[in-house]
Amino acid sequence: MAWAAAVTSTTPRPGQPDHAAGTNRTGAVLSRLQLLVTRKLDGLLQGDYAGLLPGPGSEAGESREYRPGDDVRRMDWPVTARTTTPHVRRTVADRELETWLAVDLSASLDFGTGRWLKRDVVIAAAAAITHLTVRGGNRIGAVVGSGADLPVSRRSRRGAAVPAEPGRLVRLPARSGRKEAQGMLRAIAGTEIRPGRGDLGALVDMLNRPPRRRGVAVVISDFLAPPDQWARPLRKLRVRQDLLAIEVVDPRELELPDVGVLPVVDPETGELHEVQTADPSLRHRYAAAAAAQRAEISAALRAAGAAHLRLRTDRDWLLDVVRFVAGQRHARTRGTTR
Repeated sequence: MAWAAAVTSTTPRPGQPDHAAGTNRTGAVLSRLQLLVTRKLDGLLQGDYAGLLPGPGSEAGESREYRPGDDVRRMDWPVTARTTTPHVRRTVADRELETWLAVDLSASLDFGTGRWLKRDVVIAAAAAITHLTVRGGNRIGAVVGSGADLPVSRRSRRGAAVPAEPGRLVRLPARSGRKEAQGMLRAIAGTEIRPGRGDLGALVDMLNRPPRRRGVAVVISDFLAPPDQWARPLRKLRVRQDLLAIEVVDPRELELPDVGVLPVVDPETGELHEVQTADPSLRHRYAAAAAAQRAEISAALRAAGAAHLRLRTDRDWLLDVVRFVAGQRHARTRGTTR
């Protein structure tokens, strides 16, 4: 798809300033992306509004017959007594919900060896969640985090390395309406990725302050920061919010190809390493370490009570989103919550 390259392209048109060219290109790409998301999601997710994540809601809906696995707390006793058949009361999710995105655009997201960069998938996921939110008339806002302004390679007068400044955190207020949502997405897409380490824990914690009424919180990141940095803020966020974690993964983060000597640069620290990928034992150790890291991330998200969606740069991210949302809606009708 051409939009992935266009999002990161800043080549100006003849006679046009760089900033204006980048803004116009980003706007065109986001409009095309919105059309793509709208067609696919509206075509495959037809039906009554049921919310993004499974939850009991507060509006009473219709009754249906009890099925094994349904929550007995939702038993509709008047209908059960009238029909002599166990029934449960379906509930409809509140329409006036507030959704908040925590969008991680630290330096590690400016990478990709598949069909897109991880940054492109992050923006695409934000666009999909935004569409699912505003189509029901709800409000959506975002907090965006990027890397530091100064790389760690900067030296002081005494020759010591100066640590990078904390990552920048920007809050975009929650508003309703497609025009406001498009403006929020343009702001996210226009965020500059800076070198240095971002603070995912601080980014998530921005959704906890100030305390908000119950709604939906979506964290979009590669979650490569140590879990002890972000797991506690996630658990705290889950107390009052339905929580969705979208993990963005590149295939080269899971296994190394056999391409000989491969120079590898850490985008957050600037450190350069040369890796001999022809060594099968090294590739095996790398894959085992990567699998252990992803298992640790999944366990931390599960412990925080978050619904977990994994998107890859080498797969159809939109199809994965559709399958996830459809699966969540099916879980709701079956009376399960996760």
